[in-house]
Amino acid sequence: MKTYRKELWFQTKNRREFINITPQVEECLKESGIKDGILLCNAMHITSSVFINDDEPGLHQDFEEWLEGLAPEKPYSRYHHNGYEDNADAHLKRTIMGREVVVAITGGKLDFGPWEQIFYGEFDGKRPKRVLVKIIGE
Repeated sequence: MKTYRKELWFQTKNRREFINITPQVEECLKESGIKDGILLCNAMHITSSVFINDDEPGLHQDFEEWLEGLAPEKPYSRYHHNGYEDNADAHLKRTIMGREVVVAITGGKLDFGPWEQIFYGEFDGKRPKRVLVKIIGE
């Protein structure tokens, strides 16, 4: 059995962004040489997320509006956590969108369903953050 590990780094221009990271993850898979196994991809920060969904701009806007409705950024005074920082909403958004994805690898490719892509979701950006890609298989 082989293993592979790589960190992908992101620094968004905005506080909140969704980035399709499928090409970077596919490059990791190619570098690994693993043909069959499991790929784990997870955000290494508690205010960012990795998730699978469709790469459709309207859906991304729906995510933004839905998340903002559930956990609005402001007023900052709404959250107990914001006595220390101003990002309580980002922690809640990350919890909703999830920390990681696991994808089967079959024949050297990510074994996706139709339209599935991997996304990095940033909810408190403008600084460098990591995503871990770990691949295990043969």
